[in-house]
Amino acid sequence: LSRTLKEGDERYFAGIPVFKDGRWMMEQPEILSREKYLEKTKSLQPVYPLTTGLKNTVLRKAQKEAFIMAAPEEYLSEEMREYYQLIPEAEALHEIHFPSGDKTLIEARKRIIFDEFFHFFYALALVREQEEKSLNNHKIVMDEKIQAFMDSLPFPLTKAQKRTIFDIRKDFLGTAAMNRLVQGDVGSGKTIVAVIAMYAATLSGYQACMMVPTEVLADQHFQSISDYLTPLGIRIAILKSATPGVKKRKIKEQLKAGEIDILIGTHAVIQQSVIFRDLALVITDEQHRFGVRQRDNLMKKGEGPHVLVMSATPIPRTLGIILYRDMDVSIIDELPAMRRPIKNSVVGKQYRPHAWRFIEKQIAMGHQAYVICPMIEADEESDLENVESYSQLLSQAMPSSVRVESLNGRMSADEKSDIMKRYAAGEIDILVSTTVIEVGIDVPNATVMLIENAERFGLSQLHQLRGRVGRGKDQSYCIFLAGTDQPEAIERLMVVGRSNDGFAIAKEDLKLRGPGDFFGTRQSGSLDFALGDIFANADIMKMASEAVDYLREQGELVDQMSMEQMAERLNFAKNI
Repeated sequence: LSRTLKEGDERYFAGIPVFKDGRWMMEQPEILSREKYLEKTKSLQPVYPLTTGLKNTVLRKAQKEAFIMAAPEEYLSEEMREYYQLIPEAEALHEIHFPSGDKTLIEARKRIIFDEFFHFFYALALVREQEEKSLNNHKIVMDEKIQAFMDSLPFPLTKAQKRTIFDIRKDFLGTAAMNRLVQGDVGSGKTIVAVIAMYAATLSGYQACMMVPTEVLADQHFQSISDYLTPLGIRIAILKSATPGVKKRKIKEQLKAGEIDILIGTHAVIQQSVIFRDLALVITDEQHRFGVRQRDNLMKKGEGPHVLVMSATPIPRTLGIILYRDMDVSIIDELPAMRRPIKNSVVGKQYRPHAWRFIEKQIAMGHQAYVICPMIEADEESDLENVESYSQLLSQAMPSSVRVESLNGRMSADEKSDIMKRYAAGEIDILVSTTVIEVGIDVPNATVMLIENAERFGLSQLHQLRGRVGRGKDQSYCIFLAGTDQPEAIERLMVVGRSNDGFAIAKEDLKLRGPGDFFGTRQSGSLDFALGDIFANADIMKMASEAVDYLREQGELVDQMSMEQMAERLNFAKNI
């Protein structure tokens, strides 16, 4: 520094200011002459995520060298680029790293987002073409036995459920294998539709498999499906990571021999060692929790099996049509007649004592309650409610007869399963939990859901959590307790407070949310784009969808790019 800095020289320092030892300073700043500084201010400078020992200047230099060594080959025709007003891909990649101005940066961003969506839709279109060529190898008949089973259910099916079952019946007898999405709000009765489809597959002499995202949900589905179908002679098994080794081996042997009709499980079902004798139907529940590859791996367990995926994620219908273009879609848009609408309340922290008294009254009436906290244990840097402390406080505040237990994702699979079984059996009155109970848990006797720090969750997640109550004939309640009094946060919570309709919430949320905020957290699978946002960039997504459709109609889809090239491009786009 003594050789670099001379008395009387004018220097500019670029770096991150930090407050240390009572004063502001810069650690390891870049030192610039006036000329260099003015040169830099004439252009936008890229800022990269760095790691120890790696400087921004080094990464900038390396990126410049990379562009000299290689550039992507343009895959869009000049006519298509002109039609959608897109700059060339190589130019876009260079501009996103080294922008020559605001206007060119916006154009580069538009092109890269278009590419992300295009590659996504291109992959779906290729999969669709392959599936359309795949003949129906498993004709499944829904005869009078299925009708008798439906008539024997302890509740009437809704019109939407019957309509969806009719769609599946047509698919089972069609010329091509079924590839259908069943989208329905929480509590709309998607599971019983899946049960009917699996029962039909087994009656036709085939096997069926259902993959779910959590072990807790796998246990619950295994129990409920067994209750329906075991008395009818259907052999059902469950496979998950926690299944003991000896039992796993036996299940795999029975599957291969055709001695198991229906397999319920987590990701464990897509292991290479899991072999079916004749798998005709694969079902994924809460399909947004799985990546496209995981779903594909499950399909490969059979010879062109029928595919049914289910989702309760409320996506606006117009976006859903584009995102799930590789599938036929059935929507279950009404709740069972016995279900009463959940009564909602959005309140502040001062309401907590009243909420506890209300829960106590519900328990005195023989019901149960959930309390959701955003954290597992106390954190010195956060004032958010946590499961451990909250459980203790609640136990002290409630009468000694009220049984309070806690549940979190760090527990072993056996611990979680044991707690959920005891809660379902009515041996626990209040379950304090993290969002581990978000998906699919079904305890009809639970009538109250209290969500602490509700503003910390995504709207879709809040709607899913609320769906854990209101599953029986009794009136249910959801209390969204805000940990802040900021008007924006309260207004956002009022979206779920005013409506129980997931699709209406999705539509309303578009007016309030920021990019990427809709799902609360980024999720794996089809919605995980590097720059593109399915809501903020819906117009670009529509362009990409149209472009792929055009290529498909012109018969240029497969000629344009192989699946391997497409995957390389998509990974390259994400990495930059």
